Amino acid sequence: MVWTSRPVSRLHGILRAPGDKSCSHRALIMGGIAHGTSQFTGLLEGDDVLRTGAAMQALGATVTRTGAGQWEVTGTGARGLTSPAASLDFGNSGTGSRLMMGLMAGYALTVELCGDASLSARPMNRILTPLRQMGLTDTAEPHGRLPFRLTGSAALQAITYAPPQASAQIKSAVMLAGLNAHGTTIVEEAKPSRDHTERMLRGFGAEVGVTRGAGQARTISLLGGQKLSAIEAAIPGDPSSAAFLIAAGLISPDGNVLVEGVMSNPTRSGFYDLAELMGARLGAEDTGDAAGERLIDIQSGSAALIGRNVPERLVPSMIDEFPILGVLAAFATGETVVTGAEELRVKETDRVKAVVDMLRANGVEAEEREDGFVVQGCGGPPPGGGLVETRHDHRIAMSALIMGTASQKPVSVDDISMIDTSYPEFLAHMATLGADISEGAA
Repeated sequence: MVWTSRPVSRLHGILRAPGDKSCSHRALIMGGIAHGTSQFTGLLEGDDVLRTGAAMQALGATVTRTGAGQWEVTGTGARGLTSPAASLDFGNSGTGSRLMMGLMAGYALTVELCGDASLSARPMNRILTPLRQMGLTDTAEPHGRLPFRLTGSAALQAITYAPPQASAQIKSAVMLAGLNAHGTTIVEEAKPSRDHTERMLRGFGAEVGVTRGAGQARTISLLGGQKLSAIEAAIPGDPSSAAFLIAAGLISPDGNVLVEGVMSNPTRSGFYDLAELMGARLGAEDTGDAAGERLIDIQSGSAALIGRNVPERLVPSMIDEFPILGVLAAFATGETVVTGAEELRVKETDRVKAVVDMLRANGVEAEEREDGFVVQGCGGPPPGGGLVETRHDHRIAMSALIMGTASQKPVSVDDISMIDTSYPEFLAHMATLGADISEGAA
């Protein structure tokens, strides 16, 4: 199902950012074990998040859609989670499957986990290793890939764990397991990762300790046995989804794009910080708070971008935005160099290779590095004209379609179905701005 994005001279408009995917997962998970009924508005209704909701329902919570983006979740409370009647299928969702592994580890249940071909190729040992130390048992093969069966334990033991990677998924899985563990679970981060789990746990009434060490190091602690209480919350707008709209405004010959209600969190701001280093002028205005997160409106317009060496300190806070960064780098003048981003090798696909192949297919000089990539900017619109293999990666698909809005020739992708996992309104939002994206080859 080939889709093509054709160059347009103007992208203008005002859009509301879709609900943040990370916060949406966590809201359903924590609401699903809380005492009482939580109410959420602005929840992202992408396939990844819906599968997390279905998993919580299968484990004993009551998860009900009451309107567009509006959901009620009645938690299991003191009853706890129970073994589901069938396998939990997480589709393409790495976040949902990994966080749920941590959550389920602390309950006396047995569950079979599975996913699509992409998820089944992604490494899970990074999650299983600390959970096994706490008392989880599983049937995973040595490579640690889905499908496999987990057996949790009501006698889970707290651990002190230093993740080898800067990963919010590892940290969050360990912390969610720590909710039902005996003792205080401690996660020692050498570099900070997304802190949505810490923030949302506090919102549900848990006490979470965070102390800073030397450099960027942080230590997060959580006493086991704490109970969560239901909340009412608005889900903040997703900065990762908003990045595509902002990038579209930056590369457009006549761009003026305003995205409202975007979460402003220092653990998620790397793309925007880097865009400004590259020459973008992003207007930002505070608009309030949602679910413990600060909200801003972000405006972008046409910019003459300059290639940069990406500071490694920004890498953890923009790990999902490297595909769209590759597009900005293609339009920039000079060289853009990414290092310290080896985590990209184990995302929905090998994103280092996928980004480089996307750019090369459209006439941009790019090369892989073991822990990143290098892009030689075109100093303006790249040639385009290529067909991009998306490899079932939603961010590669969206990035290629954004590139096509301002390249010299149209850009095509081989599939768009996976975009629904994270940003179901993407095509409608791009049409609102004036993009020309349609089914069929160029």
